[in-house]
Amino acid sequence: MPALSNYRLFISHSWVYGDAYEKLVQFFNEHPNFKWTDYSVPKSDPIHNAPSSQALYEAIKRQVAPVNCVIILAGVYSTYSSWINKEIEIAKNYRKPIIAVEPWASERTSQIVKSNANAIVKWQSSSIVSAIRQYSI
Repeated sequence: MPALSNYRLFISHSWVYGDAYEKLVQFFNEHPNFKWTDYSVPKSDPIHNAPSSQALYEAIKRQVAPVNCVIILAGVYSTYSSWINKEIEIAKNYRKPIIAVEPWASERTSQIVKSNANAIVKWQSSSIVSAIRQYSI
């Protein structure tokens, strides 16, 4: 059996909705034959205490630069996130594919995220992993 690719992923999320991020991490960790490295900003990372918006922007750029793919949770809260447009801009500047993940049983999702995504998938590990495998660079 060939060696598994290791997908380097940046998961854009809000710590206000950290449970969704944690669930995605669980999906990836439990998915069979899927190897990945998390380049997301952890809650404990001092990047959250950056001295300025520019410093935070540069820190996020450093996180996104080496990834194969950017995963964005497409909940309606993303529309109101002060950072979502900047994270999309960073991903696009680096030509990183964006996968929008629609929350489970959502009726409303972020048009900003979906209109910038290379793929829009439902909240199922098989759909998300399949899109990562298809679109990762």
